[in-house]
Amino acid sequence: MLEYELHHIRSAELIREAEHERMVREAIRVRRAARRSTKGAAAESHTSRLRRLRHPRAA
Repeated sequence: MLEYELHHIRSAELIREAEHERMVREAIRVRRAARRSTKGAAAESHTSRLRRLRHPRAA
């Protein structure tokens, strides 16, 4: 009987953890979507400096 109760406790714990992970993923998805929408509205960079190439061009 003890093993049966432990099984149910562990099962409930796993369900809670899975629900928490789903909520975290959803929050991350919403934050990314909000960031993309604000990024699209303000397409300009926060600096006025042009981007430089990492390596100089070959001659």
